[in-house]
Amino acid sequence: MRSTHIAVSAALLGALALPLASAATASAAPSLAPASVTDPTCSKPGPWTLTAKAVTIRAKASVNSKALGILYRGHKFTVHKTSGKWRYITDKTTGVTGWVSAKYVYRPAGMCLD
Repeated sequence: MRSTHIAVSAALLGALALPLASAATASAAPSLAPASVTDPTCSKPGPWTLTAKAVTIRAKASVNSKALGILYRGHKFTVHKTSGKWRYITDKTTGVTGWVSAKYVYRPAGMCLD
């Protein structure tokens, strides 16, 4: 009885290993990849966004610098450059340009909706 059990187990393992090897070979073909995986535009980050409801726009990259305005979540804005933990932005809604803390301003990972 024990030798029958071993023979059946070995046959099952052999049968399981065969599809795994075939699947690995089939999935390696680049022509089978969906367009969104091979499309280089999918790796681009999304638009800039805020993690807070609002952040202060400052004249210099410092919390002690003069406040020029407030950037609210939902406002469209452009980030021109980054310096340390600060981002130099233009609030397209109000036209105010200045520095905001980088911990509240980020770009989400890219995504493709094709």
